[in-house]
Amino acid sequence: MTPVSGSGPVDAVVAQMQARLDALPPASPRRPFLSTYLRTTQAVGDAVQAGAFLDADWVERWDVAFAELYIRAHDAFIAGESSAVPRPWGLAFAAPDDLPALRHVLLGINAHVNYDLPQAMLSVISATDFDDASLIDRRRRDHERIDDVLGSRVKDEDALLGDAKTLLDRLLAPLNRLGSKRFLREARHKVWHNLEELNAARLDSDGAYVARLGELEVLSAARIADLLAPGQVLLRLAVAGFGVSLPPPATRG
Repeated sequence: MTPVSGSGPVDAVVAQMQARLDALPPASPRRPFLSTYLRTTQAVGDAVQAGAFLDADWVERWDVAFAELYIRAHDAFIAGESSAVPRPWGLAFAAPDDLPALRHVLLGINAHVNYDLPQAMLSVISATDFDDASLIDRRRRDHERIDDVLGSRVKDEDALLGDAKTLLDRLLAPLNRLGSKRFLREARHKVWHNLEELNAARLDSDGAYVARLGELEVLSAARIADLLAPGQVLLRLAVAGFGVSLPPPATRG
């Protein structure tokens, strides 16, 4: 899928991604995730244009807010501003260069979905929006419809990575693809849970929100550390579970 030039908000963020991809050296280990993310972002934009969502304007605002969190982390890492790079992204970006492209993509997906996605959604769902059950139901349904868009890209993205595959890799390919799709479903279910937890903290106080976001950062970084261990990543995740879930805050007993 080749990104196309356009004037919409998703087109604009795709152009920002393309500029950063063009600036990376050909052998950069950060290229696989950024290339994959660029194509899937364009796929979401195409789905918006095709009328796949209940509220296209909201999905566009969410998609842009989501991408901007990645771009901010990417730019800070490139600039050497390590203190501005969240811990999950710091681990993902600093992963060994010789890891397979698929592993780099999985590291990026986990950092972005587990840590960034609840924040992006919270930025486009106000505290008062949560009082409107009908509106929140539409937001949840559009959140789930993203899975269909991303799931449709799994096979193509696997082929585009270009990793050299062993016989075991080829035998496990169908299972890995199913695992990728399960990750999208299970992780996004947990994202919604984390969204609700962050919203509750937002209603409590700024300090409570910062603390809960800090917990999410630690959990997300721990999952990245799990993915950096040797072995078949998707098989290990299938056993350990996908995504991360914030526990109840201590003040709830």
